[in-house]
Amino acid sequence: MADPTPDAWRRVDRYLTDTLVGQDAALDAAVAAQDDAGLPSIEVAPVAGKLLHLLARISGARRVLEIGTLGGYSTIWLARGIPADGRVTTIEAEPRNADIARANLERAGVGDRVEIRHGRAEDVLPTLVGTFDLVFIDADKESNTLYLEWAARLGHPGTVVVVDNVGRSGEVADPDASASNVVGTRRGLEMLGADPRFDATALQTLDRKGWDGVAIAVLTDVVDATDDLIEP
Repeated sequence: MADPTPDAWRRVDRYLTDTLVGQDAALDAAVAAQDDAGLPSIEVAPVAGKLLHLLARISGARRVLEIGTLGGYSTIWLARGIPADGRVTTIEAEPRNADIARANLERAGVGDRVEIRHGRAEDVLPTLVGTFDLVFIDADKESNTLYLEWAARLGHPGTVVVVDNVGRSGEVADPDASASNVVGTRRGLEMLGADPRFDATALQTLDRKGWDGVAIAVLTDVVDATDDLIEP
C-alpha cells in the first residue's frame, strides 16, 4: 500500500464528498460569504460537517453547544441534525464573524434553531444554563482543557463531546513541538484520557483541510466536577 500524498488524499476526499455528501447551495454560499469577508478558511471539511450532523442525529441531541462559530458552516450542519424545536447555542468572540454567521444561518433556513452568543467563551460559558446533549469544541486550542471542563459541567451522562483539530499535522505526537496550540491540544487529549468523566478516542484525518484529527468522547456517569476550573 502506497503512502498517502496530498494529491492522493485530496482525490479521495473529493470522491467521498461527491459520493456521500454531495453539493449543497446553502453550505456553498456560507463558505463563499466567509471567504468574501476575508475570514480564515478553517471551517470543517464537508465530510467532517456531515459527521457532526450524523452524530447529532445518532445521539438524539436536542440541545447542542458549539464553541467557535466562525462563519456558521459547522453550525448549519449541527442545526440540521436536531429536531425543529431543538436549539444550537454557538459562541463566537468576533462580532464580525457572528454577523456573517447569522446571515448564513438565515439563508440556510436554520436561523430559528440557533442562538449566537457573542463574547469570549470563557466569559459566556459560566452564563449558560441547562444541559447540552452534544458539545462541539472548535476554538482556540490553548483553552481546550477549559472548554472540556465546561463540557463536563454543562453535559450529562451520555453527552457527546467532539474536539476538532487534534492532529495538528502530526505535531501533537512530537514531544519537541512547543507551539501553544499544539501544547493546548495535547493537554486536552491528555485530559480526555485521564479524566474519568470522559470516555474518548481520536482519529487522524486526511481531507481537503490537510492532515489533522478529531476526538470524540461521551460523558460518563462521573459528572460531579470539582469546584476549581482548569486554567487554559
